[in-house]
Amino acid sequence: MRKTGSSYNEILEALRIPKATLSDWFSKEGWSNDIRKKLTTTAYEAHSVRMRELGRVRGIHLANVYGEARQEAIVEYEAMKYNPLFIAGLMTYWGEGDKATKHTVRLTNTDPEMLRLFLIFLTKVCSIPLEKIGAHILIYPDLEAKNCLDYWSQKTGLPIEHFTKCVTIQGRHKTKRLGFGVAEMYVCSTYFKAKVLKWLELLPQELMSREYYASI
Repeated sequence: MRKTGSSYNEILEALRIPKATLSDWFSKEGWSNDIRKKLTTTAYEAHSVRMRELGRVRGIHLANVYGEARQEAIVEYEAMKYNPLFIAGLMTYWGEGDKATKHTVRLTNTDPEMLRLFLIFLTKVCSIPLEKIGAHILIYPDLEAKNCLDYWSQKTGLPIEHFTKCVTIQGRHKTKRLGFGVAEMYVCSTYFKAKVLKWLELLPQELMSREYYASI
């Protein structure tokens, strides 16, 4: 069976001979090692084909899912476009949010009121569960991490346990320092990011149309 190209697993399944015994018999045989190399190459090629196919199917599935997210965003936009918190949250994200990445809705700023408004936008308007929202703070070496965490938690309304460990950075200016660092609030969701980007695509067209203001 080995000489005809059977693997140890195939021989084990057919004859119930332990693989350790098979290895003792064949590991020092050059012809058996040649078969092992061929089996390894064949298995690797088959694995590569399966992975490419899985990647293709997954890509189609994700494209459909994100297409659904964008369609959902269009419907929700029509329902919320006169909500001042919705518009304010989108305008804030349009100006200060991360548009480049695909997986995270992230806003970074030094103004706690902006982060507080963004938190309200996420929870009250977009119905993002509080436990899905995280934050971290960039601080300078001379700042006390605990004081900064307490400050941003109190000012934004995000519980302190949602903040990860502070990240220490070196500022560009030795004298122009921010007293409590820079806060970043985020939601890790590719689906939600697709919706936000679609809203940002619709927003300027709406705000610059005369019909929008005439219907208020």
